[in-house]
Order: sequence, then C-alpha cells, then structure tokens
Amino acid sequence: MAYKVNTKTTYPEFRHGEMSVYRRFSDFLGLHDKLVEKHLHEGYIIPPPPEKSVVGMTKIKMSKEDQASGDFVEKRRAALERFLNRSAKHSVLRNDAIFVEFLSHDGDLPKSTSTSALSGAGVMRLFNRVGDSIGKITFKMDEADQWFEEKQTQIESLDQQLRKLHTSVEALVTHRKELAMNTSSFAKSAAMLGNAEEHTSLSRALSQLAEIEEKVEQMHMDQADSDFYVLSELIKDYISLIASVKEVFHERVKIFKNWKEAEAMLAKKREVKAKFELARKMDKVPQAEQEIAEWEQRVDREQEDFEKMSKNIRSEMTRFEKQRVRDFKGTVINYLETLMNNQQQLIKYWEAFIPEAKAIA
Repeated sequence: MAYKVNTKTTYPEFRHGEMSVYRRFSDFLGLHDKLVEKHLHEGYIIPPPPEKSVVGMTKIKMSKEDQASGDFVEKRRAALERFLNRSAKHSVLRNDAIFVEFLSHDGDLPKSTSTSALSGAGVMRLFNRVGDSIGKITFKMDEADQWFEEKQTQIESLDQQLRKLHTSVEALVTHRKELAMNTSSFAKSAAMLGNAEEHTSLSRALSQLAEIEEKVEQMHMDQADSDFYVLSELIKDYISLIASVKEVFHERVKIFKNWKEAEAMLAKKREVKAKFELARKMDKVPQAEQEIAEWEQRVDREQEDFEKMSKNIRSEMTRFEKQRVRDFKGTVINYLETLMNNQQQLIKYWEAFIPEAKAIA
C-alpha cells in the first residue's frame, strides 16, 4: 500500500512549490530512523511515526472491503500526516536533505531495513540499544542543573496522566458505540411495535419515535468518532511524543557518561605519565604526553557536545510546550463545539417529537 504525499511550500530547499510523491509505510519509518540517527544526539526531539500493526495489516490483506480495514487505513494515514507536519514545522528537520528528498524525490526511495524481519545486523542494533538502555539505568548522573530535574519530573507526571486519560477516553468511545447499538435496537423494537399497534395516533407516534431514535443512533456514532479521531488520537499522539522527549533526555545522559569516561581516562593517562617520570623511563614520556593531549581534546569535545545538547534541549522543550498548549487548546475547542452541536441537534429532534406525542388521543 502506498500513500500519496502532497506538499506545498515556499522554502528554497525545494525545487518546486508543489510536489506529489507516493511513499510506503516502510519509507516513513526509514525517514524517522534516519532523522533519529542524525539529530537525536544533538538534542532535537524527533516526531514519532505511527507504530507498526500486524493485526491491522492482516485485516487489509484478508479483506480490503472490510470497514475495520478502512478505519485502520484512515487512522494510519492521519498519523502519518501528523508525523510529516510535525517534522515540517521543525526548523532543523524541514531543512534536512533527507526530509527534502522524502517529499520531493519522484520515484522509489532506498528500501529501509528497519521495517523488515531482523537480520544479523538488525539483531546487533537491537543488542546495542538494549546495552545503551542498561547503561543508562546503571549509570548515575549527578545532575547539576535543577531545570533538567524539574522537566524530567514534569514529563514523567504528564506521561502518566495522559495514559490514564487515554484509557478513559477509549472507554468512553466503547460506551458511546454500545449506546448507539442499544439505541438502534430500541428504534427497531419501536418500529415493530408501531406496525403492530392498531391505534392510529399511537402507531404514528411510535413510528416517529423509531425514526428519531435511528437519527440519535447515528449521532451517537458520529460522537464516538469525534471522541476517537479528535480527542483520543491527539492524546495517543502526545504519549508517543513524550516517549521521544524521554529519549532525548536519555541521550543527554549517554553524552554526559561519555564525557565523564573521557575525563576518567585522561586522569589515568596522566597517572601513567607520572609513573614513567618517577621510574626515569623518559623514553616513554613523549608517547604518554601525546596520548594525554589526545584525551584532553576528546574531553573538550565531549564537554562541548554535552553543553550544546543541553542548550538545544532547553530550546526544544520550549517549542514542545508551546505547541502542546496550542494543540490541546484547538482540539478541546473543536471537541466541545462538536459536542454542543450534537446536543443542540438532539434537542431539535425531541422538540419536534413533542407535538406528535401530545397528539395521541
């Protein structure tokens, strides 16, 4: 399955103002992996792509006309669109040659290996990631910047609360769909009762009631879709985004660890040089001095990388928080307007039914 990606832009990095290309899901995952590899260690938050779903793809392959498979495709399409839009809004990512090529290259991109079954190299990459995670757990970073401590605590708290909210909204969607199904059953029963009723005005009222309940059923389904597509998907999207934020903080710990390990190695090299001098092994001192100079340069480089990354993370968190407020504000307003419109429509339906009910004689 390929998705058509339409782009309109005024940025000079693109040769054309309007472009259309076809990309497979694996291409999106490949783009994300390349951006992570290139920019994560610099402290930039890389927007996450949608997760792979074996169940969803199986439904598509088994029955392309099935409603569930259609819903899955639409959800994935919307998620892929959010991924690209978030990347395009990032001042660094949108200018990256990899991102530009993804949107503008007419033809197939090199196949990404990260989306297929794990090869030998893939297994090694997986082991390296696990090793990095274990290293982050075992290494205790002495955080000197209170700002980072506070931000990490806030992110953890936000993650927990969003997960709870997402569970509640999912339950709301399920209950709303059950309500729609029960309303449908009630409408059918009322219609059958109306057909069986001999009393003319009562029969007409029951039939009218059945018609209104059918409309109410559709409204419940529309509201369930709004609960999901407007509210639930945004929350889920930000849960994934927070995972990307956490990954940036973890990468900072890794850079700090490399810096401190370089300092420790520099100290050892200086001790070795001192021992050579005490032992009068002056022929080995020049080599030791050269190694000390190399490690001094590495310490400076690691410290510079750490400070640069910390600065970028501060800027990224400011951008992330502003965008989060804008997204939630717009979504909540949109959701409330939809909810109010549905409620107003329900009132109109029942107000129109009142005369019919009163006419029963």
